[in-house]
Amino acid sequence: MGKSNLIVEEEHKYTPNPNKKPKKSLIRKFKGSQKFQKYLFVYTCLLFPILFYFGFRIIPTLFTFNVGFRDWNLLSSGPQPFVGLENFVTLLKDEVFLKSLFNTLIYIVLGVSGQLLFGIIVALLLHKINRFVGLFRVIYFIPYVTSIVAISWVFRWILMGNGVVNDVLINLGFSAQPFLNSPNQGIYVIIAAMIWQAIGFQMVLFLAGLENIPTMLYEAADIDGATPWQKFWRITVPLLNPTIVFSAVIGTITFIQVSFTQVINMSVDGSGGPLNSTISVVVYIYQLAFRQFDLGLASAATVILFLFILALTLFQIKVLTKKFDY
Repeated sequence: MGKSNLIVEEEHKYTPNPNKKPKKSLIRKFKGSQKFQKYLFVYTCLLFPILFYFGFRIIPTLFTFNVGFRDWNLLSSGPQPFVGLENFVTLLKDEVFLKSLFNTLIYIVLGVSGQLLFGIIVALLLHKINRFVGLFRVIYFIPYVTSIVAISWVFRWILMGNGVVNDVLINLGFSAQPFLNSPNQGIYVIIAAMIWQAIGFQMVLFLAGLENIPTMLYEAADIDGATPWQKFWRITVPLLNPTIVFSAVIGTITFIQVSFTQVINMSVDGSGGPLNSTISVVVYIYQLAFRQFDLGLASAATVILFLFILALTLFQIKVLTKKFDY
């Protein structure tokens, strides 16, 4: 009797309860949840841009670093031996490379400063008017979306020895200027063309920043008797600081990129002349890679340019970024 009761108890112990729901596995639990489905959709959509970024950005960048440490000729089918820092030492001894690096710094300092200055001036003027605002915005923005090649050739034609600008100077009693044919004037003419084309983009950024500044701050400043100059330096500039930092960083990268197209199309010989007075690092890299077919030196110069841009960007963010509380 005791044994039969024990057997019944054991069977009852292991008999499944029909009212008890079976436990779901962790995977099935997540698959059935709306949160899991949402994150699955988001990460699936992000997967393709991430793969594209790694395939066309990260991997070529790492490959460029690898080529920079090798003796790599584009026309040679033989081995590409590892030469260490030899390419970098060769570049630092090359006067043309040092000249291109110095010219690139001039492009950045004068070009970015000029486009920020004129961009904020145009934005302030357009912010004050009430009529034909859209028309003026379109007029100033059109050069930014126009082909860089077309603008470069227009500037080159009007600045020729017998161009429109020299005709005006002669009629006003001044002597004709060499402009792009001069080693002393060529780089500044190219910078002026680059600034003129970038004003529209900077104008849009600063207009967006100006529209986000509360008008009550200017009204309070008027009550305190502040002058327009004081309102500009104490209210407008501090509250435009995020826009200025963004514009400076984007403008620096843009000037390094477009300095290739502008220089190729505006310089007299199409390679940064006369006497390498307008050559930039990007043009120098192009000449090394596709005219001299020396991928090792070109990649080493690209690495130096990358480090230069990185250091300059971090410096701009550190110096220009300031916090203001009103």
